[in-house]
Amino acid sequence: MRHLIFCWTALPCPSLRNTVWAFLIMACSTHCARAAEPEAIPLWAGGAPGSEARKAEAEKADIGPGKCNVTNVHNPSITPYLPAADKATGTAIVIAPGGGHRMLCLGHEGNSLGEWFAEHGVAAFVLKYRLAREPGSTYTVDDHAMADTRRAIRMVRSRAAEWKIDPARIGVLGFSAGGELAALAAMKSDAGQPDATDMIDRASSRPDFQALIYPGSSNRFTVEAGMPPAFIALGAKDRPDISLGMAQLYLKYKEAGVPAELHIYSGAGHGFGYRPESKSADGAWPMRLREWLVDSKLLN
Repeated sequence: MRHLIFCWTALPCPSLRNTVWAFLIMACSTHCARAAEPEAIPLWAGGAPGSEARKAEAEKADIGPGKCNVTNVHNPSITPYLPAADKATGTAIVIAPGGGHRMLCLGHEGNSLGEWFAEHGVAAFVLKYRLAREPGSTYTVDDHAMADTRRAIRMVRSRAAEWKIDPARIGVLGFSAGGELAALAAMKSDAGQPDATDMIDRASSRPDFQALIYPGSSNRFTVEAGMPPAFIALGAKDRPDISLGMAQLYLKYKEAGVPAELHIYSGAGHGFGYRPESKSADGAWPMRLREWLVDSKLLN
């Protein structure tokens, strides 16, 4: 979906401005609704462990010009964006939006990117994970948000044949707080539980690659040989733990022999995400990621 940008305050009369503003609200609402199609798939049919009693609670969406922020997530899910059969490459990616663990920024860090990946032959799955820093939350990053992230990777791998995905080419991408989850998923994973009654739990939670887009909490990240290859993109004007921390992390990947590619955009700060209308250099990072996947033999 392409977005129309203009300065509505320059319109000549209040009534016209009000009409246009109402149209923008309706358009953003429509986009958010369309982004929920196809239907989200709950990660646990009986409710997420620790949230069973709240799984029926409705998510809340704050919709406005250029935003679609979701809170009150108690039934974590993935929304699939599958490429047309003639475009499918077999590569898949789980997308974890950012939002400081207080909300999920599904507009520029979720659904739009899912659509872009599908158009470019990559099956994308936008993750709604539980929020550890939402007011009144009883969740934690390590116990709940990470459980959701690993479960999403397992679910995609367990249904690889159905979705025409290569189970050895499933990655995870995260923005900001979601980038923290993506990095932690790459740091610690398991091969699955072969005797589990839940078929999803039998699948590995290891991502085959990681894409870290201005990830938060980089001080938590550790590196060791054998980790999944990494693509990193950020803005030079971001806060130090990202603008300096991720450059230092790249050097650690290099020392450990983990394939990595680093893009630092000199004019960018935090939260540039993916906006189809962007003309700036940082707006082209998804194409750089796609090129890296091809160079890494992770995409045909």
